[in-house]
Amino acid sequence: MTEHDAQPTAQRDQAHERDQAHERDQAHNGPAEDAVRPDTGRTDAGRTDTGRDTRRSGADQNAGQDTGQNNGAQVSTGSETAGVPEAAIPELVIISGMSGAGRSTAAKCLEDLGWFVVDNLPPALIPTMVELGARSQGNVARIAVVVDVRGRRFFDNLRESLADLDTRGVTRRIVFLESSDEALVRRFESVRRPHPLQGDGRIVDGIAAERELLRELRGDADLVIDTSSLNVHELRAKMDAQFAGEEEPELRATVMSFGFKYGLPVDADLVADMRFLPNPHWVPELRPYTGLNEEVAAYVFNQPGAKEFLDRYAELLRLIAAGYRREGKRYVTIAIGCTGGKHRSVAMSEKLAARLAAEGVETVVVHRDMGRE
Repeated sequence: MTEHDAQPTAQRDQAHERDQAHERDQAHNGPAEDAVRPDTGRTDAGRTDTGRDTRRSGADQNAGQDTGQNNGAQVSTGSETAGVPEAAIPELVIISGMSGAGRSTAAKCLEDLGWFVVDNLPPALIPTMVELGARSQGNVARIAVVVDVRGRRFFDNLRESLADLDTRGVTRRIVFLESSDEALVRRFESVRRPHPLQGDGRIVDGIAAERELLRELRGDADLVIDTSSLNVHELRAKMDAQFAGEEEPELRATVMSFGFKYGLPVDADLVADMRFLPNPHWVPELRPYTGLNEEVAAYVFNQPGAKEFLDRYAELLRLIAAGYRREGKRYVTIAIGCTGGKHRSVAMSEKLAARLAAEGVETVVVHRDMGRE
C-alpha cells in the first residue's frame, strides 16, 4: 500500500477515535447542552426532569387560584379567598359532643331538613368538603359534619381546620350534644355496647376521658343541647326549632325555667336566681298552680324588685346579645331558676321571653322542671 493510499485510512481512524472519545464524555458527563431544545425543554431522548416538574407546579398553582372557576364558584385552595362570592360558600354546621348524647339523631334531623350530612368525617377534610359544596353551583348549600372521638386520630386536626375555615370566610357553627354521666351510662348499658374510649376500664372511665378530650370544643360551641332528660322526639323538636326556619335570624334565644333542687342546666349560658322573691308555694290558694297562671304571675310581679329585675335584666341581655352578634354567636340559653321550677322561674321566663321577642330576638321557652312535683 502506498503512502497516498494509507492517508485516508489514518484519517478515518483518527475520526473514529474522536467519535469514541466524544461518546465516552457524554456517557460520563450527561447530555451536551446543545442537545437541549430551549423552546420545548425537551432532549432528543425525551422530557427533562426540570421541565416536567416546572409544568406540574404551574398547573397546581393555576388550580389553586382558579379552582371551580368554570362552575361559578371561585374558591381558592389556599388560605386567601379574595374575590370569593359569599353566596357561593355553603353554610356549615359541625355536630359533636358526647358519645350517646344523640349526635346521630341531630344529624338525621338536619338531613331531613335538606342538609348534606357527612358522618364521622376526619376534621382535616372539612375544608375540602366546603370547597366541593362551593363547586356545586348551589346544589349543596348547607353542609353538616359529624365529628366525634371515633376519629380520634384526626381529632387533633379539628382546631387547625376551624382556623382554616375562619381565614376563608366560611360561616360555621358548632352544635355540641351534652348529657349527664348517669344518662350516658344508662344508654350504653341499654344497648350493651362499650364506650369508644373505655378500653379495658369501665364505661365511666371512657366518659371521663371523652369529656376531657372535648372540653375545649364544648367551650367554643355556638349551641349546647343537654339531652339528659330528652327523648328522640324532643331532641328532634329542639333541632327543628333551631334550624327549620328558611331565613337564619341574627340570634336565637332559649329561655328555660328550672328548679335549683333538681340541679343547674348544664347547657345554660346565663343563669338568674329568682329565689330573692317570695315563694307562691307558701300561699295556699296559689300552691296548686304554676307560673303560667295569671294569678301566680300577678303575685310574683307585685313583689318588690320583680319588675325592676325584669327591666334591668332585659337591658343587660341587650348588651350581651350585641356582643354575641359581633362574635358570631347565634344561640344563647338563659336559665331562670327558683326552688322547684314551678312558680317564680316560670312566670319570669314567660315575661322575659316576651320581652326578647318584642325586641326581634327569636325565642323559645322551655319549662324544664314544671310538673315534676
